[in-house]
Amino acid sequence: MYRVLYWLVLRRLPAEGIHRVSFALLRAFAAVPGGCALLRWAFGVRAPALATRALGLTFPSPLGLAAGFDKDARGIDALLALGFGWVEIGTVTPRPQPGNPKPRMFRLVRDRALVNRLGFNNQGADAVAARLRRRRARGTAGIVGVTIGKNKATPEAEAIADYVACTERLAPLADYLVVNVSSPNTPGLRDLQAVDRLGELLAAVRAASDAASPERRVPLLVKIAPDLADADVDAVAELALALGLDGIVATNTTISRAGLATPSAEVERVGAGGLSGPPVAARSLEVLRRLRAKVGDALVLIAVGGISDAADARARLDAGATLLQGYTGFVYGGPGWARRVCRGLAPPAGGAGAQA
Repeated sequence: MYRVLYWLVLRRLPAEGIHRVSFALLRAFAAVPGGCALLRWAFGVRAPALATRALGLTFPSPLGLAAGFDKDARGIDALLALGFGWVEIGTVTPRPQPGNPKPRMFRLVRDRALVNRLGFNNQGADAVAARLRRRRARGTAGIVGVTIGKNKATPEAEAIADYVACTERLAPLADYLVVNVSSPNTPGLRDLQAVDRLGELLAAVRAASDAASPERRVPLLVKIAPDLADADVDAVAELALALGLDGIVATNTTISRAGLATPSAEVERVGAGGLSGPPVAARSLEVLRRLRAKVGDALVLIAVGGISDAADARARLDAGATLLQGYTGFVYGGPGWARRVCRGLAPPAGGAGAQA
């Protein structure tokens, strides 16, 4: 049903507008008494064997929703009810910002891909912290990761202060933190992936997290781009090991436009931004394999980028992923997507869950 609706109607409407309206409708439905329970009945995952132990947490399944869909922690429980094992919110910046000018999200339908240049549009760390605090006060279950970044107006030389400010506000409320230095849509951000800058940044975030949450060590990960050269991927892996990080998220969107089925004229009209979906899958898988070879079992690796179905998900797990994330597959696959992927991953009755 969703596929018919998507191909006949949704793909012809502005991508960001459809996201905004559909997410608002989902939140409104979930807010009705019994709404989340009905969503869980229709779309939830009931496969105890998929439970995965990682980062000191037990994830109901290895498949979570990647950062970017719910930037401001407004629909966590509704999204969990759609079958995701957890939700990662953000990217959150210290101060609210509108992001880049619209239009800034586009579909490449022939490739089942998205291009976005949103630019960390979000309501800021204080607003997000308030929502997470209210959710915690209600005792609501469900794992929530938080991805943090810098404001666009912050000079690169002062970027660390932005990450520290976010950490101070959000670490006590996050099940884990991700440092995003790999979005292509904030000027100068990817320069922070250089190992000398990255080491200083991650050390500062680790110290700020420990100070903000002295009773609970919050797991810390870094999210990297698929466009890094192999030598730089190796360097980040070595740095993560040296600093005692908990894991790496691989990978963010790509600036490459190689190998697309979409006509070049259409790609040029879309313009700059991060490309997600199947076109990034091969490189994301390469980066994942390289990271696992470098770090062994020492780090949690979260695989994201081009996971469209259960076969893609299984390939990432076989390549060394501890956990998985989706975004573009969910956009094209609809509300039943997570359930379909998890059903394809579920072992035969009596199988054991994964451990990491």
